[in-house]
Amino acid sequence: MAAVTEDLHFGPAAGTRFFCTASRGLEPFLLREVRTRLRATQVEYISGKVFFTTCCDLNMLKRLKSAERLFLLIKKQFPFNVSSVSKGQIFNEMEKLINDDPENWLNTLSIWKNLLEFDAKEEELSQKDVNSLKRKVGEDDNTIAKKVKTEQVQEIHENKECQREKQTEETLEQGNCITQREELQEEELQNDAVEAVDTPTKGKHLTFRVSCRCSGAIAKTFTTQEIGRVIGIALKKQFGWKVDLRNPNLEIFIHLSDIYSVVGIPVFRVPLASRAYIKTAGLRSTIAWAMASLAEIKAGAFVLDPMCGLGTILLEAAKEWPDVYYVGADVSDSQLLGASDNLKAAGLKDKIELLKGSVIELPLPSESVDIIISDIPFGKKFKLGKDIKSILQEMERVLHVGGTIVLLLSGDHLRRLKGCEESSVSLCPKGSRTDEPGSEECLNPEEKAAVPEPAWSSLEASNQEHLDRMPPFGSLVPVECYKVSLGKPDAFIYKYKKSHSPGQ
Repeated sequence: MAAVTEDLHFGPAAGTRFFCTASRGLEPFLLREVRTRLRATQVEYISGKVFFTTCCDLNMLKRLKSAERLFLLIKKQFPFNVSSVSKGQIFNEMEKLINDDPENWLNTLSIWKNLLEFDAKEEELSQKDVNSLKRKVGEDDNTIAKKVKTEQVQEIHENKECQREKQTEETLEQGNCITQREELQEEELQNDAVEAVDTPTKGKHLTFRVSCRCSGAIAKTFTTQEIGRVIGIALKKQFGWKVDLRNPNLEIFIHLSDIYSVVGIPVFRVPLASRAYIKTAGLRSTIAWAMASLAEIKAGAFVLDPMCGLGTILLEAAKEWPDVYYVGADVSDSQLLGASDNLKAAGLKDKIELLKGSVIELPLPSESVDIIISDIPFGKKFKLGKDIKSILQEMERVLHVGGTIVLLLSGDHLRRLKGCEESSVSLCPKGSRTDEPGSEECLNPEEKAAVPEPAWSSLEASNQEHLDRMPPFGSLVPVECYKVSLGKPDAFIYKYKKSHSPGQ
């Protein structure tokens, strides 16, 4: 069975080939982000993943906000045809993912090692700066204290002072030895993975595990354990690496579906979507950031979330666009308390104002807000179905003409807004399809296994007619929408513009 593969490009001129995973429906946001932040080339997408080439360093890669995880790409090829060959033949094809091009694997490991070294050095320099500052402050304090004391009792206690100075020097020397020892131990831990790939072909130190995901026909034929075992044995035979399921140096990620087969190495152990600055998670951070990015926030704007909950949308917005006046409102004391804790933990207490108030009776003047971004509650825990019209009417009131509203809505919300409660949502939103974005384009192996940049622009243009089917709500005109996945339920990110004052 022939396999068309896409391998890494090496060297600073060509850049390095990466891919990111994304929640279904967020691919267009990630596409825009890698182009603008990373100036990426060869940008393509398939359902749940975006592939790109970039020369950017690790610090820039860490700034991706709409991605779940970042991977170095080892191989991308067409799917395995499980219907026409035996199970044993499929296993042989899986082994070829490793055996057909071992040099590519080792080159990818070399890039991975360089990324780890850079990250370790950045952390080491940062820690040294902190330690140096602490030592400098301590030394300055000691010098001042000694000078004052020496001037007061110089003649009487000269000998004792000398002894104290000597003891202090010995203590500092001992303390420095302990600090150096701790720093060396920390550096050794950080460099374990780097040292493990110094001699990857020998496999003396490197440990690994295989993480598998399967979907479609192949998931009905094989278990992830079977695939992981086949890939793991092939890696052991080819490179001599050792399996460690608990704390490996290296993780190998493989995803097999009806659309593609992808193999990669995670660049970071902690997902990009796990924000260090969010203490208690509410809405998923990637969805919150996507909504904020769609609002086109400018410096000096007044941004409101009238149903802020734990404040996730405002946190994501304030981290990215700090020179803005943010206000979060909620009717729940417990939600406001959680939001306040999140703001403190993120160091944004002075950037976002919280107030208690109902979304259908906001304590704000008419046409006083530039941008409204909000997750309209739905599901079992929170549900606002019948109130959706009154909610939008109040938002319309406080938003000035030309202002923007970005909402996360359920299918039920949309049906109520359209005044057609029993009709289904026929909308095929921009950046999505009725099944999975990109799936139709990727199913034909005679064409391409991913959608290139021009095809994405064409997809956006063709979906505009579907957007036009959603009627305006008063003066609020829908201008963009995206169908996104929140796990089991799907939701819609809708962007509205206020065209005129009510009554005109």
